[in-house]
Amino acid sequence: MAVVAITPDSKDWTWVLDRRCPECGFDTSTCQRDQISPLILGSAQAWRTILADDPGRLRERARDDRWSPLEYACHVRDVFRLFGQRLELMLTLEDPTYPNWDQDRTAIEDRYQDQDPAAVSAELLTAASSLAEAFDRVEGAAWGRRGSRSDGAQFTVETFGRYMIHDPVHHLHDVTTDLSTRPG
Repeated sequence: MAVVAITPDSKDWTWVLDRRCPECGFDTSTCQRDQISPLILGSAQAWRTILADDPGRLRERARDDRWSPLEYACHVRDVFRLFGQRLELMLTLEDPTYPNWDQDRTAIEDRYQDQDPAAVSAELLTAASSLAEAFDRVEGAAWGRRGSRSDGAQFTVETFGRYMIHDPVHHLHDVTTDLSTRPG
């Protein structure tokens, strides 16, 4: 299958730390530290349900500016993996700067559209479990440790977790909205 890029999303989504997302309705500003891990695990379970759908349907894009459900699931899996690595950096280094991640290039190079939904489901659950466990181990002053993206956006471990959890929640909204508007 030919891999077709979507129009890249160039928004700076850090604003979700301050206010409710008008698209998905999630409000990270009300998210408490002890909610991050359960939200990660709950998201992973919801993605497993989606990935149990017909593989052909999972590969269909509802719109030109959105990935297919399978591509979104691969992205969320990779977000969990990447944020696990970045969280480890924040907890072990003094104010690390993370290298840029081009999610659209990754989707093409890793052929998200051609991946096996059952394998993605298992990998997503493993990555989510690992990330949730990492957040569960954070204690006390470690929540205030800092890190930065290569574009200069700065986070504490706490804001990093709140920022991260918006991504899988938002994409679940995208996918469930897209799936509910399709026939079949």
